[in-house]
Amino acid sequence: MIVAIASGKGGTGKTTVAVNLALSLPGEIQLLDCDVEAPNAHLFLETALATREIVGIPVPEIDADRCNQCAECSRICQYHAIAVLGTGVMVFPELCHGCGGCTLVCPEEAIREVRRPIGVVEKLRAGNIELVQGRLNIGEALVPPLIREVRAKTRDGGTVLIDAPPGTSCSMIAAVRGSDFVILVTEPTPFGLNDLGLAVETVRTLGLPCGVVINRAGSGDDRVHDYCAAEGLEILLEIPDDRRIAEAYSRGRTLVGSVPEVRPLFLSLAEQIQDLATAVPELQAEKGRARVCG
Repeated sequence: MIVAIASGKGGTGKTTVAVNLALSLPGEIQLLDCDVEAPNAHLFLETALATREIVGIPVPEIDADRCNQCAECSRICQYHAIAVLGTGVMVFPELCHGCGGCTLVCPEEAIREVRRPIGVVEKLRAGNIELVQGRLNIGEALVPPLIREVRAKTRDGGTVLIDAPPGTSCSMIAAVRGSDFVILVTEPTPFGLNDLGLAVETVRTLGLPCGVVINRAGSGDDRVHDYCAAEGLEILLEIPDDRRIAEAYSRGRTLVGSVPEVRPLFLSLAEQIQDLATAVPELQAEKGRARVCG
């Protein structure tokens, strides 16, 4: 079963939920940190590096001797990564998305592709948890390709947790797509409620079932509860607004190990996830029947 932990905004406690849920689940767990611009799950786990793999995307390289400056490559590029000038062809690798269209349309076969590194994918081990994380190179703007490489490490069988990037952009979508269930982490504030609504709309558009975790419960008002009731969203867990939790987090310590009262809450969440894992095959079968009947 693949469970993604996402949020409509940053700072809600998404990584906190992902890490402490991983520590509460029994058996072998795979945790994918897809927040590749700022991976931080490893800060809360005692990890040992197992492997590191450089990830790149294909970008065009022009053979000036064969190029006749027909500009077909420039016309097909939707990202303006190629410009044909009077003096030759200029390539802007940072704008290239690696689609390969320019190579296909070049009538002179004057374009070949070379790999441009954008980051690394690392595998680490912490007890029964296999942590896979992506690290985007500094200054790199192209995030989804690296997230897809992290997702490509998803193993078959068992429980897989995905720590998704915050927000509802293409990065978040690349991380949660194909999940069996999405946990949306929010906080009881006007900003939290607004961005929770955006996140719910996004995952529903993707056709993914979801539930809600409220962090810092008791610090705001009841509007998040009212919204979840109106939308038929189950509140899976409420993490109390407790100074000890904030202190543990600031020191890079896990909540289940530092605040005894919190551990039963995450154990309950883990049980709900396990119950959901039993129901997922039935849900998938029901979706399949609906597609056939439709």
